[in-house]
Amino acid sequence: MAYKVFGLTASDQTSLLRIAILGLISIVAVGSRLYSVIRFESVIHEFDPWFNYRTTRYLVDNGFDKFWNWFDETAWYPLGRVVGGTLYPGIMVTSATIYNALHLVNIPVDIRNVCVFLAPAFSALTALATYQLGKEVKNATAGLLAAAFIGVAPGYISRSVAGSYDNEGIAIFLLVFTFFLWLRSVRLGSALYGALTAIFYFYMVSAWGGYVFIINLIPLHVFALLVMGRYSNRLYVAYSTFYVLGTLASMQIPFVGFQPTFTSEHMAALGTFGLIQLVAFASYVRTLVPSDQFRMLIRLSILGLFVVGFGGLVLLTMTKVIAPWTGRFYSLWDTAYAKVHIPIIASVSEHQPTAWPNFFFDLNMLIWLLPAGIYFSFRELSDNHVFLILYSLFAAYFAGVMVRLILTLTPIVCVMAGVAMANVFEIYLDFSKTKAEAENMAVATAPAEKEKEKGKSQGGAGEPPVAVAAKTLYETAGFKRFYALFPKIVVVANFLYFLCMFQWHCSWITSSAYSSPSVVLASRGPDGSHHIIDDFREAYYWLQMNTKADAKVLSWWDYGYQLAGMADRTTLVDNNTWNNTHIATVGKILASDEDTAYELARRHDVDYVLVVFGGMLGYSGDDINKFLWMIRIAQGVYPDGFKEEDFYNAAGEYAIGDTASPTMRRSLMHKLCYYRFHEVMGPQGFDRVRKQKLPKDITLDNFEEAYTTENWMVRIYKVKDLDNYGRSHHAVSAFEGPRFKNDFVF
Repeated sequence: MAYKVFGLTASDQTSLLRIAILGLISIVAVGSRLYSVIRFESVIHEFDPWFNYRTTRYLVDNGFDKFWNWFDETAWYPLGRVVGGTLYPGIMVTSATIYNALHLVNIPVDIRNVCVFLAPAFSALTALATYQLGKEVKNATAGLLAAAFIGVAPGYISRSVAGSYDNEGIAIFLLVFTFFLWLRSVRLGSALYGALTAIFYFYMVSAWGGYVFIINLIPLHVFALLVMGRYSNRLYVAYSTFYVLGTLASMQIPFVGFQPTFTSEHMAALGTFGLIQLVAFASYVRTLVPSDQFRMLIRLSILGLFVVGFGGLVLLTMTKVIAPWTGRFYSLWDTAYAKVHIPIIASVSEHQPTAWPNFFFDLNMLIWLLPAGIYFSFRELSDNHVFLILYSLFAAYFAGVMVRLILTLTPIVCVMAGVAMANVFEIYLDFSKTKAEAENMAVATAPAEKEKEKGKSQGGAGEPPVAVAAKTLYETAGFKRFYALFPKIVVVANFLYFLCMFQWHCSWITSSAYSSPSVVLASRGPDGSHHIIDDFREAYYWLQMNTKADAKVLSWWDYGYQLAGMADRTTLVDNNTWNNTHIATVGKILASDEDTAYELARRHDVDYVLVVFGGMLGYSGDDINKFLWMIRIAQGVYPDGFKEEDFYNAAGEYAIGDTASPTMRRSLMHKLCYYRFHEVMGPQGFDRVRKQKLPKDITLDNFEEAYTTENWMVRIYKVKDLDNYGRSHHAVSAFEGPRFKNDFVF
């Protein structure tokens, strides 16, 4: 009998409890992403987020029309960049909308704080969307477990901590919610939910290039159902509504434009749309044509249409009407493709294949619950479960070939883990069956007990008192029930232990690995004291305060967005990486000897050169460690200039200092990093990253040191004026010709 509490029925109590649990999950999801703000400050992290923040600030200050037509002359000098047509504006528009809404109700919040806390806020929405997805495919228990998992899973937190103002911060919520709407539209055959799926798909297109995953996975789901003979009017209505509205809406984003009609990435969706129309027509014809004739007709039609369709696709691709797959997508199928053909893609660390420890690092116990979830989905193979299985398999593959794509694997792993644990708990938390089993056992053993008692009363040999007492204890109904409950208690206790350890692991990983902004570094001294290393902001602030507003700064593309956002100076390249030739030119300048580099720098109006050097502190992410990628990219565009092999010494090693190759010692990068460094480290000093002795007697004739940060992490050099260069070059040639020549050759 159900009792009312505060006038609420059992159903109302359950609903209220779910709401409370989801509220707590949302609080934990947001709170676990605030370590970076608590430990450091409210600051934008990484590189890409600085571009997003800069464009959001421009949108807030100048309005949507100017933002949409913004031509940024300070980026990719001297080319510039049409910003509105070369970005996904979703995250900027979302932040600006929230900012304006808060100011409308007189909440004076700075746009920077909106950007910093946007990803944590959306993580709470992601947890709610995951709950709905788990509930749709299983039940509320699976939904709550999935929401709890994704709220703290490091695989998602890595891209959604406070300050990580990147597209993925809102895109994962849109990904999960779009899939939830899709599955509901398939289950109900609802054009309304199909339209909602298209709307959120449009939002996803505006936010992140990962929308391609949606527009390929949903058609794959439809195709799989058709192959399995599961065509229905519900499926037809859902997909037709989604594809037509979603495609038309996505084409309104300038960066996407007409790509859905002529790029290979979208052809699967178009082909599936045509196929489902044919299947629907065949289903209608089947009601009008006798079965034997229908089978022959459908076989010939399918064969003919397949030949025509495949031949047409090949022909259109060969004639360049349909654009071929991009290099990024080729690299998903061939992990060596990017390194050979597009080194700029392979140079990015997050594009590398995923090592096994990364899966356990980011997903922990969820990784072994994924196969269990797939197993339970096969047991109840509904249309929704087919989708879950396809999502799991393809996301697992893509996450294996590119470490960044663990982000898209995390939601389905959480859902599958929720499904698996919900099935386990359904069995092992059902104590009512255990009680009935114990009572049945007691009833079944009652006649035997009566016979034993009857034998004893007729003069049978009695048992020892201790044995009788123990036997009586074992045969009580309470013990029998405990005995029946014990296996379930053990299983539940083990899972609770795993859940506690999972929470501890997630908190530790989030705190130690994913809550340190790259622009501000932290270290601990031998005595345990906490030190903040703020060299990046120190260098950018110096540039902003001590250089002309129109100064051009050359650096490797990794730092372009930060330079533009924090120093507000013109850059030659940035993280957009759309022009490989321009990036290769920067690589050529840094890899060339000083005279050649100077001529190229003057030709591109460069005023300052910025390099990142970690030899003092042991910072391994510096430009010397990235230098080989700069050489490879430059070599791909300028093959006659130099070769990668020239930068290895006689032993075939990539070295610095006196053991380096002559080409390496002459390179501008080597000189700018190690200039005057031996004065600080002493004659016996060594590079703390490479663990090699320092070079000595490095001189600069055409570049002069302008600023070096406190820990020598960022070094800025001024390109000498042409007149000074001419006098210096002439004087050296006239009076110190042999020394200059030896330096150049050596």
